[in-house]
Amino acid sequence: MKRGTRKLKKTVGSYWGYHLLVNAADCTPDAIRSASTIREFTKELVDAIDMVSFGSPMVVRFGEGNKEGYSLVQLIETYNITAHFVEQTNDIYLDIFSCKPFNQKDAMRVFKKYFNPRKVEVQFIKRQAPRS
Repeated sequence: MKRGTRKLKKTVGSYWGYHLLVNAADCTPDAIRSASTIREFTKELVDAIDMVSFGSPMVVRFGEGNKEGYSLVQLIETYNITAHFVEQTNDIYLDIFSCKPFNQKDAMRVFKKYFNPRKVEVQFIKRQAPRS
């Protein structure tokens, strides 16, 4: 079977999705101001967490004032990766949401390699709609 195309088997007690939320402070200024670096990061991240990209990443400058910076949207076959790179504070807000399980440590290794944050806050949520 082609890498990244395994089907998630639904079993009793399994979750619908897995959501990694990263709040990172004081990241490498040049990296968060470079659309090409953000695209390279996205490609390596998708590979590292064994996902399959759906199209190319969309990297666009957004916001005004203290909200200005690049935003990233990368669709993957099992949902999406989004991020906002805040130039005024050199902060990054990254979300990875997938119905296919992925290794958080691999995601964080790639993230730190590209953006070298001074402080990081991470949340990992297992998502499932209520059934009762």
